[in-house]
Amino acid sequence: MSVAVAGAAPEARSRQSTAERRVLRNGLLFVAPATLLLLATYVLPMIFLAGFSLTDYRLGALSTRFVGIDNFVKAFGDDVFMRALKNTVVYALIVIPFGVFLALGAALLVHGRKRSRAFWEAAYFLPVTATLVAMATVWQFLLHPSLGPVNAAIKWLGFGPVGFLSDPALLIPTMAIIGVWQILGFNMVLFLAGLTAIPKDLYEAARLDGARSPIDRFLTVTWPMLGPTTMFVVVTTSISAFKVFETVAVLTKGRFQSETLLFDLYLEGFEYSNTGYAAALTLIFLVIVLVMSIWQTVHMDRKVHY
Repeated sequence: MSVAVAGAAPEARSRQSTAERRVLRNGLLFVAPATLLLLATYVLPMIFLAGFSLTDYRLGALSTRFVGIDNFVKAFGDDVFMRALKNTVVYALIVIPFGVFLALGAALLVHGRKRSRAFWEAAYFLPVTATLVAMATVWQFLLHPSLGPVNAAIKWLGFGPVGFLSDPALLIPTMAIIGVWQILGFNMVLFLAGLTAIPKDLYEAARLDGARSPIDRFLTVTWPMLGPTTMFVVVTTSISAFKVFETVAVLTKGRFQSETLLFDLYLEGFEYSNTGYAAALTLIFLVIVLVMSIWQTVHMDRKVHY
């Protein structure tokens, strides 16, 4: 009897091992398509990008030379790149706070509507559905110094025309206003979703605890409960702000010292065919966005109530 049991034990372990291998094989087969897609769309391009950034490769060249980190050193000594970095930071410093808090204010106003809520949601979200290239062309007409209605109104008030798209001091703030207009509706919808998810019992409890005014209820209930939504909106708005490209490409084409990071990258890679240098700029851009996103997430996550 004991011999039979001892002989059955290895056989049972063998069947269990076979079943585990089968489960593992099936699992790998299910994961394989997503893994291959991830490798093809993210990992391999990043490897090639890193390889190009260490060379002086030019688009269409038959040979190339390894230059190490010379492209990265060149970037931080390049006046155009440093100006593009500064312009992008200024653009982001305007778009992020206004794009977040104006969207929150709009969401609070729309959330309180009953009959007209659907209309205001569609009206605010309309710029998100429109292509920014087409809308940038419309803004180009609106801000035209002689034909645009904005300058016509300024002249009617007795002031001289303003070169919104030709004055270097006004270019980045003007494009930032367009960026806020474009992202406002998307952020508002996110805040509306967060407001809808807040239990009404919390407002009743806050009212019983002495939070009589709407401001008190906002500070004690609404704002803390919107923490996760706010963190997501801030991170996505920051990434969108640093990715500004279409507005510059349509409105100024980089004239009047209005370059941004992505537009400078586009010029180096596709206009001047400096593929190796453009790859280095791309890596710098990705590192900036990655560090900024991680810092915002870690910093804000400590203050978020889930």
